[in-house]
Amino acid sequence: MYQLYHKYKDRDLVVLGLLVTLAIAKNLRIFFSFLFSGKGFPQCDDSKWYLTYAGAIWQNLTDGLDMNDILYFGYNILLTTLLAIFKDPVVVIFIQAVIAGIGVILVYKISHILFNRTTAIIASLFYISTWDITLWSMYILSDSFFISLLLLSVYLLIMALETGLKKYKLLFAATALYMLVFRPTGIISLVFILIYLAIRVEKKSLVQLIKNHRWVIGGVLAVAGLVGVYLVTGNKFDPFINSLQFNAKKVLYNVYAKGWIYDKPTVHDYFFRSDYKINICNSLVLSYLINNWQHVLILYAKRAVAFLGHWVWKTDLSSVAGVMMFVSNLVPTVLFFTGTIAAIRNRLFKKAAVVWLVILAIFIFCVLVFIDWMYRYRAPAIPFIAIVAAYGADRIIHGTLIIVKRYGDAAKWKKGKC
Repeated sequence: MYQLYHKYKDRDLVVLGLLVTLAIAKNLRIFFSFLFSGKGFPQCDDSKWYLTYAGAIWQNLTDGLDMNDILYFGYNILLTTLLAIFKDPVVVIFIQAVIAGIGVILVYKISHILFNRTTAIIASLFYISTWDITLWSMYILSDSFFISLLLLSVYLLIMALETGLKKYKLLFAATALYMLVFRPTGIISLVFILIYLAIRVEKKSLVQLIKNHRWVIGGVLAVAGLVGVYLVTGNKFDPFINSLQFNAKKVLYNVYAKGWIYDKPTVHDYFFRSDYKINICNSLVLSYLINNWQHVLILYAKRAVAFLGHWVWKTDLSSVAGVMMFVSNLVPTVLFFTGTIAAIRNRLFKKAAVVWLVILAIFIFCVLVFIDWMYRYRAPAIPFIAIVAAYGADRIIHGTLIIVKRYGDAAKWKKGKC
């Protein structure tokens, strides 16, 4: 097995073929187990809303101006199109499962370009073995397609920077714009991806790019400004603004004020008495956050810890079994921090910063809003966490082999001397 690994590990097509086969096979095994279970596929309230909304779009051929209409426009149109073509939501789930499996190619490519082939293989195996990736491909939700879109966007940006080819630049621009309207997480993710772009591109090159395309950039900004003015002054945006304010109020009063870490109450929540005065810039959100800043920071700290997973609340160090379980649960975190430190020491952090920036974007979103009990909103960060953890594993393996070789050579030298 070890010899086979070294024989084929440098042949990307063979390796990718095996990885894609494993990924799709795993997803389809779960798909068919649900299909023939007699209970159907898992659903949640959001799934029902998406299906109902897609049906309404297809019948009326119009989209609304509510917050969910605009912020999920990309996914709503995609789902409507797929349902119009295939009619059956089960086919959509099948497509999700296959695309999620194919996504392992992007994980492999990103890891290989930013780090090395061994990291790419380990990251791909981590991606395949992660239950979250398979689970969310079984729901009619935006999550599975969004994860694939996010991976594709990052891959295209890296290729654009590494090769300088125009086709990658155009493809990245297209996927980035689509991600912007796909779901709210896409907005914050794109902001951090653009920060990476600013880090990687030299200042002179950036200034030159703006100069060369100043008329196009100016035209786009002018059109966007005029459209914005028209929408605001014509009260076209009122439904969006009103629904945005309503949802912000709902999050503040139903999640923040109750001290919820997740989207439902738990024994780990932080209970406090809220100050509801609106006395800062006539803003409900600003007033609440500033007037309750100490409590809000504690709540954010608890969510930051909760981001690691449910296991943090189940830690039991009073027994051998509990300690072993804690060590087992801590392994991904240790690998992640090992990979981070190694990337900094090996001067790869700047080149690969997009991986950490995407994770940071998802982390901030979860901390500021809430982490749902099933960790659905954390899922887009999983492939990127897997990449960093894989690099950590690669460095540990590399270091171990060096130590073994060193002691082996020393033992041979002593034996020869005797």
